Amino acid sequence: MSKLLTDEQVSDALGELDGWSRDGDSIVRAAELKSFPAAIEAVRRVAEIAEARDHHPDIDIRWRTVTFRCSTHSEGGITGKDVELAREINQVLAS
Repeated sequence: MSKLLTDEQVSDALGELDGWSRDGDSIVRAAELKSFPAAIEAVRRVAEIAEARDHHPDIDIRWRTVTFRCSTHSEGGITGKDVELAREINQVLAS
């Protein structure tokens, strides 16, 4: 189990996570990709990472805009697992 991050820890992490913001008990990033197939490919790559980590973001796909929402539901908020996953999502989106 992961420990919930404090508000200060979440703010510090967001300062290092390009494109992410806090929305209640989640961190969120929307990204516009070059095409619908590119958006689906990004989601596929994130899905592989999420499965390997057994930690899954909520994902919303609207044409070529994908929104990722990370929260550790079992803990009721944001943990280090969410920050780590957000970093990996950023790497996928940058490639």
